Amino acid sequence: MVVFFRTDIYKIAQGVGAILKRRHKDPPQVKLFLLIIIATIPTGFMGLLFKDWFESLFSRPKVVGGMLFITGLVLYLTRWTKKERRALEQMRWIDAVLIGIAQGVAIIPGISRSGGTISTGLFLGLDRELSGKFSFLLSIPAILGATLLEFRKMDMNQELWTTLIGTTIAFGIGILSLLFLMKIIKVGKIFNFSYYCWSLGIIMIILSL
Repeated sequence: MVVFFRTDIYKIAQGVGAILKRRHKDPPQVKLFLLIIIATIPTGFMGLLFKDWFESLFSRPKVVGGMLFITGLVLYLTRWTKKERRALEQMRWIDAVLIGIAQGVAIIPGISRSGGTISTGLFLGLDRELSGKFSFLLSIPAILGATLLEFRKMDMNQELWTTLIGTTIAFGIGILSLLFLMKIIKVGKIFNFSYYCWSLGIIMIILSL
């Protein structure tokens, strides 16, 4: 994620640095940075307050299957979102809060984090590319926070190499997935993933009977 969006992250760092040095007034990168912070707040609160309850749902495959159906429905409804879209300059703090809540809800197993946050951005009338970019950039602090919490529980002697190997594989797959997803988002075809979610949801419910 960080590598894929390295240019955007660098521009954000430059913008924040310019503000701190008083060389520039309110560049768009700083607004993006502040909106990501705003969106992270509700996600953090929801994660801390409901983490145990959300995790308990993993042992209930029928619930996971039902949540996959909901994810599919949300994705499918994006095909009717408005064609006129707002750019970063028109994005409001309430947009960030709502996207952050969508990310918090995605802690529930079966609810897609990227699908939920991107769809929320589209429902709010944000530009397709902005919705995708904001969703993935927003995931960085959430993933880092979750990783730090889990890292403390790890047995370093037994799990370190397994974690490194898994991380390397996930990195390669993640880059390819992001390239594919951003293209799909730009052409407005993410609703096609709804069929995958519905199919997987049906399989999970049938297997749990």
